Amino acid sequence: MSESGDQSIDEIMDGRAWDVFCDGLKAARSVIFDQSTADNAFDRAEGYRYLSRLTRLALEKFVENNDPLVPRLYQLSREDAKIGADNPDAYYQNACLSGQHEYRLWGNRNSVFYLGIGTYTGNYGSSEASGRSGYIEGDDLEIADDGSFEIILSTKPHAGNWLPMEPETSSLIVRQFFLNRENEQRAELHIERIDAQGPPAPLDPSTLAQALKDSAAFVNGTARIFAGWTDMFIKRPNELNLMPLEKRESAHMDPNQPFFYHGYWTLAADEALLVSAKEPECRYWNFQVNNIWMESLDYRYHRITLNKHSVFRDDDGFFTIVVAHRDPGVRNWIDTAGHSHGTMGLRWNAALNPPRPDCRVVKLSELGNQIKPVTNGR
Repeated sequence: MSESGDQSIDEIMDGRAWDVFCDGLKAARSVIFDQSTADNAFDRAEGYRYLSRLTRLALEKFVENNDPLVPRLYQLSREDAKIGADNPDAYYQNACLSGQHEYRLWGNRNSVFYLGIGTYTGNYGSSEASGRSGYIEGDDLEIADDGSFEIILSTKPHAGNWLPMEPETSSLIVRQFFLNRENEQRAELHIERIDAQGPPAPLDPSTLAQALKDSAAFVNGTARIFAGWTDMFIKRPNELNLMPLEKRESAHMDPNQPFFYHGYWTLAADEALLVSAKEPECRYWNFQVNNIWMESLDYRYHRITLNKHSVFRDDDGFFTIVVAHRDPGVRNWIDTAGHSHGTMGLRWNAALNPPRPDCRVVKLSELGNQIKPVTNGR
């Protein structure tokens, strides 16, 4: 056994492995206190809840699903645990990979509007370079008449559906976007390592010790990354602006969304934020509001997002979204769900000449004079 392996065994035996994990979680508290806008009990409570959610996700990622020899699909972002302006229209799936192996991903395309599958390097909170090593879209897949397909994931080119990896590849991210969840069925997916034999090996103590360290680093790294994004947005309130490319790439974003506008919103009780644009030619888009920790607001119970299907626009293709604390009685209202401020995002997916959205704050009493009538429904 290596020296590092011996040390890990000692850490398991004397309890340091658990202490290091707990100390790492304790250190994440500083992210909450460093966020200048979290100066009230509500925002700090959401911050602590956010850290608890990241802890759950980290343990699922590094403890439960971190064996590239036996990959499993799991969800690293979902309706009750969220990361980095998660899309309410999305169903996300993840898996642990290694560029030293080859994999088979198979299933049925079904009817979900958008399917994107990517391989990535690095993790939030790690010192490794983070980026994308391969990407393939549902529209580019060779699919059988019954909707079934399979994809080979490997570093070497492969005939048919091939998803590239690099030697440093460590993860898979699947994005499924719905225009209308009620009328679409998500893709059914499965993954396996090619030439896998037998069940996974019993738990290795050294692996568990490292997984606990990685989990704590993930909580700290993820929280700090997106708190830093919010700090950038705060400098230009109630605007939507593009992120620097290097930050988007390191956050494992969809390559079809180079025009993903972010911002910070803040509204008084008698104000509304109007977000307007002429809809470009694009595959998909959505606008959403999040809290200051960049978690989408609770879309299970509030309308906090609109997309290409659900928005109302005028005869010229313009739309105006109204963000307000209460329903002002107009179309395209977005609910702030009890938040006085937060972050927001508008993603244009596979768009031609997408515009920068116009944002302006108005008094609710003046709203009727600010909105162009909608005459053609959707």
